[in-house]
Amino acid sequence: MKIVFIHQNFPGQFKHLAPALAAGGDEVVALGINKPAYATAGVRVILHRPQTAGAEALREAPIEIQETLAKTARGHSVARCLIRLKEEGFVPDVICAHSGWGEAYFVKDVFPATPLIVYAEYFYGTENGDAYFDPEFSRPSLEGLERLRLKNTHLLHALVAADRGLSPTTFQRNRHPELLRQKIAVIHDGIDSERLQPDPAARVHLRGAGLQLGPADEVVTFVARELEPYRGYHIFMRALPELLALRPRLQVVVVGGNGVSYGAAPRAGTTWKDVFFNEVADRLDRRRVHFVGRLPHPVLTQLMQVSTVHLYLTYPFVLSWSLMEAMSVGCLVVASRTAPVEELIVHGETGLLVDFFDTHQIATTVADALQRRSELVPLRRAARQHIVQGYDLQTHCLPAQVELLRSVARANGS
Repeated sequence: MKIVFIHQNFPGQFKHLAPALAAGGDEVVALGINKPAYATAGVRVILHRPQTAGAEALREAPIEIQETLAKTARGHSVARCLIRLKEEGFVPDVICAHSGWGEAYFVKDVFPATPLIVYAEYFYGTENGDAYFDPEFSRPSLEGLERLRLKNTHLLHALVAADRGLSPTTFQRNRHPELLRQKIAVIHDGIDSERLQPDPAARVHLRGAGLQLGPADEVVTFVARELEPYRGYHIFMRALPELLALRPRLQVVVVGGNGVSYGAAPRAGTTWKDVFFNEVADRLDRRRVHFVGRLPHPVLTQLMQVSTVHLYLTYPFVLSWSLMEAMSVGCLVVASRTAPVEELIVHGETGLLVDFFDTHQIATTVADALQRRSELVPLRRAARQHIVQGYDLQTHCLPAQVELLRSVARANGS
């Protein structure tokens, strides 16, 4: 087949699927905006540059208008790339596009007969989602509700035009309007459980602290792409003084950048990391709290392999790969009792759940889990087994994704 993937940060969620199809003999082209950090074997990557007319004047427009026009510009840019492919004689049998940034807007206008699958990652709304979940940072307002409705415009447009949708979890599928859920398949991106498995010989060196940590040590890990409220960093930091007091031998390793992936930025000149660290700094034993920034994935895996307890907190939002990778390596997970997490973690069976906002409960639950680490080994094993059985890349997710693409193409006569 001839296949086109569209993702502004290609490969993104297609990092396994695209090369697998290319390796199987399909001709694969990818359209993206940002230059990939690494080459994807067998895939021809075409970069495009969206242009927003009157960008200077738009700076005075409401943010939702700026966002709408930016997404439209991305759709225009993709359409022009597709036209050039068509002029080269490349007519895809199926197109798979992440709809989150507007790139899928005009795909069907260029290739109306080609089946379109959209990666339906998240649909915004006020019910049981991220909006207004945390009153410290957002409260309902008419302006905010209007903005949320407009944030869904391009997502609705893409899903209505698409032949099928693809969501990684049931929670994410069910965020979408009920009338459209029936066309969305739930298939996770996949966890490489063969590589991500327990390793009693794992060691991590914290050179700045002069420490070497292994599975026998008492280690709590907290991992996020960025240290920000959406992933509960503020709650984690507020629970930390009590946790450190309860466990005097504990070492805490914090992984994540200083930027913002989701939600609002902090005041100019600071970072969320510093804001919430400074809030509790005078109550922390800084010798036992280690901020290591972003880590190469092999090092992050080793860190999880030596972790005694992995703490994961999140708003009701897109689930982090890090949670599932922690489960795959056999971490004892303590996580927030929020909807996406509850799809993976059953309290007392595959991990322990806590109230997102209850810092005392978080501290005491983690401390108790550290105390009972031997007793709770069955939870670690059950967590890994849950990933192996339902989310393994090679035996479950990747074959299901490939079959989805091929079945959609077959239904169209390709």
